[in-house]
Amino acid sequence: MQTIPVINCHHKDFACAERKVRLAEGFATWVHVDVADGAFTFNKSWDDPGQWASLKTPLKLEVHLMVEKPEEVLGAWLDAGAKRVIFHLEAVRESHPKDTPATIAHIMDECAKRNVEVMLATNPETPNEMLEPYLNDFNAFQVLAVYPGPAGQPFLPMVLDKIEFLRAANPNARIEVDGGIVPETARRVKDAGADVVVAGTCIFTSADPKAAYEELVRIGTDI
Repeated sequence: MQTIPVINCHHKDFACAERKVRLAEGFATWVHVDVADGAFTFNKSWDDPGQWASLKTPLKLEVHLMVEKPEEVLGAWLDAGAKRVIFHLEAVRESHPKDTPATIAHIMDECAKRNVEVMLATNPETPNEMLEPYLNDFNAFQVLAVYPGPAGQPFLPMVLDKIEFLRAANPNARIEVDGGIVPETARRVKDAGADVVVAGTCIFTSADPKAAYEELVRIGTDI
């Protein structure tokens, strides 16, 4: 199971994002950037792809688009160098109720043109049945284990069922879990079938972020 550190900073706080990126460069190869628009989410986070590009970091970027219309900001993040894009099924269904399949196909096509992996995310309360039409279209899924919004929320155990459902439905899929990840919850999601955890508060509020990251990595490699 892979561990990816999360950059989740307050809106316009580029200094926070830069500080966390530079810390992550010391121990990680990927970084996960939360982009929250204050509409799909109840907070707004730092979300400037131009500033990201200016960092010229060797870290590979996984961008989590927690926004109402992900297709409208997708291009800017692809231009900034995103290697993996995560968008929410709920956002597309709410903003494009009549042409959800076409919007999803557009996002997937734009990512494919850049050889960028695309991952479908769902909120904790979204029923498994809503994912069924897309199980064969995606080989990567994100299970959000908190409500879309700020860092530091507690892990919601209800998502363990969704991880198990996805693993059974698509044994070869990449399953990432985001939210409330600490060593204890990392073990639980791994046992449920997750391949990846992303963690922000657990890592960056630690007195030793590298050690906190490495503890999660060790859990991922335990047999």
